[in-house]
Amino acid sequence: MSSYNRSVSFKQRAASSPRFSRKTWVSNLFCALIVVGSIVSFFFVIGCGYLYVLPNLTHSFHDREDRFSNFSVSDDTCDVFDGNWVLDDSYPLYNASECPFVEQGFNCLDNGRTDNDYIKWRWKPKNCVIPRVNVQRVLEMLRNKRVVFVGDSMSRTQWESLICLLMTGLEDKSTVYEVNGNKITKQIRFLGVRFSSFNFTIEFYRSVFLVQHYWAPKHGPRRVRSTLKLDKLDDISKEWIDSDVLIFNSGQWWVPGKLFGMGCYFQVGNSLKLGMQITSAFRTAINTWASWVDRKINPKRTRVFFRTFEPSHWRNLTLRQCNVTKFPLLEARGKDGSQFSDTVFKVVNNMSVPVTVLHITPMSAFRSDAHVGTWSDKPSLSDCSHWCLPGVPDIWNELVISYLLGSNEPETMSASSGFNNL
Repeated sequence: MSSYNRSVSFKQRAASSPRFSRKTWVSNLFCALIVVGSIVSFFFVIGCGYLYVLPNLTHSFHDREDRFSNFSVSDDTCDVFDGNWVLDDSYPLYNASECPFVEQGFNCLDNGRTDNDYIKWRWKPKNCVIPRVNVQRVLEMLRNKRVVFVGDSMSRTQWESLICLLMTGLEDKSTVYEVNGNKITKQIRFLGVRFSSFNFTIEFYRSVFLVQHYWAPKHGPRRVRSTLKLDKLDDISKEWIDSDVLIFNSGQWWVPGKLFGMGCYFQVGNSLKLGMQITSAFRTAINTWASWVDRKINPKRTRVFFRTFEPSHWRNLTLRQCNVTKFPLLEARGKDGSQFSDTVFKVVNNMSVPVTVLHITPMSAFRSDAHVGTWSDKPSLSDCSHWCLPGVPDIWNELVISYLLGSNEPETMSASSGFNNL
C-alpha cells in the first residue's frame, strides 16, 4: 500500500475509534451547557430588570400625570410665588378693548402703546404648575355668590381684571352690568358688577387705609387736617361681611406725601400720635383689621385673602419720572421685599380666621415693563405704579382662582374655605 493510502486509512480508523467518539460527545455537551446557561442567564437578567424597572417606570408615569393634575409636583410644599416669568403666546386672557369695565387709563394698547410683549408673560412657579383658567368652571363656582375687593386703586385694577376675564366665558355680554349704572371712576367708593345669568356679583369698596379716615379732632395742632383712627376699621366695613370671597390690600397710600404732606396724622382712641412712624401705624391698622376679621367673618362661608404690597418702578418719584422697559427685569433690584408685606405675614400668622396671603411683591418686582407709563388717558403724567390691562393683575387673579378651586392648598390654609365643598 502506498504511503498516501496508509495515511488515509489511519485517519479513517482513528475517526471511528471509541476514544475519539467520547471526546467529541463531551465537547458537544459542554457547548450545549454553555448555550443553555447563557439563555437562562439572559432571561434571568431580563426578568430581574423587568421587576425593577417597570415599577419605576410606572411611578415616573404617574408622577408626570400628577404634574399636570395637581398643583404641587414635589415632596416639598409648593411655593407658588417662587418662580419666573416666561413668554406664552396664548396670553393675554382677554381683550381690554372688548371689556367695558376696564378704565381707559389702564388700556395701554388703546392709548397708543405699540409693543405688546408685556401682555404675553406668564408666571411659572419653580416646582408646580398654575392651572390654565377654565372660565366656565369658575363661572359655575361663583354662581349665587359675592366676591368683594377692598383696598386702593390697585385693588380696583384687579377687580376690573377679574370681570374682564370672566366675561370671556359669556356669549351675551349684556347680562353683565354695574348695579347702579355707574361708570368706572376713581372717586366712587362702591362699584358692583353683576353677572345676572349666574346670579353673582363682583364688588369693589374703596378703602385705601382700611381704617377710618376722619376729620381732625378739635383743639388739635393746625397742621393736623385729618387723622387715621388706627383702632377703628373703615365705617363701610359692615358691607364686607356677608361675602363669599373677600380680597384685601393696602400700602400704596402709606407714604409721607399722602399722609403728612396732606396734613393727615395718626390717632388711637382720643390720642393723637404725631410722632408715630408710618410702619408702626400700618402695623396697628393691620392688627385692627385682623381683629375685625376674627370677630366678624365666618370662615365656613368666606374665603379671605390679603394681597401684599405692589412694587412701583419709578426712576425719580419726586419728579414723576419713570422709564418703562420693554421686557421684565432680570433682577428684582431690591423691590422684592417690603416692610408692609412682612407686617401682613406676621399679623396673619396670629389670626384665628385663616387668611391666604397673596405674596405678589417678589413676582411683580420684575415687571417694570408692565406699568401704564405715559400710555394712559393723561399722557402728560407718567405712571410707574399702576399696571396696564391686560397685564400683571391678571396673574394675581389666576392665583386667586387656583386657590378657590383647590389647586393649591397650603396646609395652614386647608380649612379656610367653603369653596372646598364645591
